[in-house]
Amino acid sequence: MFGDKKHFSRAIAGALVALSIIALVLNLVRVEDVTLPPTVKYGMVFDAGSSHTSLFVYEWDSDKENSTGVVSQTLACDVQGQGISSYASDPPKAGDSLRECLEHGLEAVPSAEQRNVPAYLGATAGMRLLREQNSSAAAQVLAEVTKTMQEYPVAFKGAQILTGEEEAAYGWITTNYLLDSFTKYSPRAHTWLRPEAANILGALDLGGASTQISFMPEGPGVNWNESSTFTLYGFSYSIYTHSYLCYGQNEMLRRLAKELIAESPSSTRVAHPCYPKGYTETISLSSFRTSPCTERSDPRLALPDSNVTLEGRGDASGCLAAVKKLFNFSACGQRQDCTFDGVYQPPVRGQFIAFSAFYYNFKFLNLTKGQSLATVRDIIQHFCTRSWEDLSASYPRENPARLPKYCANANYILTLLLDAYKFNETSWNNIFFQMKAGSADFGWTLGYMLNLTNMIPAEAPAWVKGQVPSLWAAAVTFIVLTLTLGLAALLLSFWL
Repeated sequence: MFGDKKHFSRAIAGALVALSIIALVLNLVRVEDVTLPPTVKYGMVFDAGSSHTSLFVYEWDSDKENSTGVVSQTLACDVQGQGISSYASDPPKAGDSLRECLEHGLEAVPSAEQRNVPAYLGATAGMRLLREQNSSAAAQVLAEVTKTMQEYPVAFKGAQILTGEEEAAYGWITTNYLLDSFTKYSPRAHTWLRPEAANILGALDLGGASTQISFMPEGPGVNWNESSTFTLYGFSYSIYTHSYLCYGQNEMLRRLAKELIAESPSSTRVAHPCYPKGYTETISLSSFRTSPCTERSDPRLALPDSNVTLEGRGDASGCLAAVKKLFNFSACGQRQDCTFDGVYQPPVRGQFIAFSAFYYNFKFLNLTKGQSLATVRDIIQHFCTRSWEDLSASYPRENPARLPKYCANANYILTLLLDAYKFNETSWNNIFFQMKAGSADFGWTLGYMLNLTNMIPAEAPAWVKGQVPSLWAAAVTFIVLTLTLGLAALLLSFWL
């Protein structure tokens, strides 16, 4: 009888100990995703372009850092006036021009977070040209911009001039990040998967002073002078990038005007095939010296400091022919892997997002709906034949300084995409003219911030699991009590 009680006590103690061990194992194995109150972080990037400056404010949940598709654009503010390079003769005004947008940007950030906000300013082709023309003036403009930024309660990280290839590469990162092309989490496979290479998009950017192309070619690159390699989310990407300085639309228009004037030396009135009939514009020949793209003296210009009046002709085919003369296609010879000026480029591949001035020009012409190339050509040709009186009446709200330029811009885009980059009737359908993905703008700024804040890791993201705090506390309490009772019962069994 006494032995039976002893065995019974030991059996109970053993059962309690076993139960506590089982509870411990189950608690360690069975975990749940934890949703903690997120801490929102912010970042600011100034895009100091050649013709204007814009501020973008981004935000993301800190508990989702290094994931994908978590950054959202909170605010976009266009700085009044021209780009900061236009203040070369009065650098303090470059800094002052940023103040209004800086104040708007800070309004979008809680005051307690403002001093932790990383703020950047990246300057592009306008400042690249100024540095080429007057390096001390460029340095002074950046110094004044820095001085202004440091007056505000943000974690200013510096102002710098991006190279053309950096601008192209960051635009490519932004495009694919916003469209969730880099990586996706598969609940079924319990791992991160890279989409097929066909889902990686190319990026086409057209600014005021430069234009960029970046994409992932097929196969390994050969003789790439313009290539970038990234390791993102555990996968490597080798992309082709190139930036063409002086081939932005504003510099193109300036070069086109100079070429037309040079073809009619000593004349004070020059026909312009791209301008609408009935439109005139008077320019000073000395204005060509304000940009490195046109400052080189031309012996054909016999009147270096006079004014010349450009008279619109509304000649669609003449406009296209004049635009094509701006490209040196003969430098490529018979090479197929060449754009113009002897620049190497592998064949375009996959789908492309065309943003910035590509989008804005085609949006005005209502050409962003996936029309065929033949339709696009017909619409552009018809637009180019319309008179200035007709256009002014049809678009009363359009900026009168911008309206006469659409014909030249559209023909330039066609020449750049078809003759230079070598898109064709079929691959044209792979170009999507788009400016936003959700609330965020395409462009280089988001990719720039993601890179500098290490928001895109080289390694694949870890799928983090955690315990619900209340369940963890209850489980620990249960385990401790169970072990205590089990040990007490076991000790008692030895005394009985």
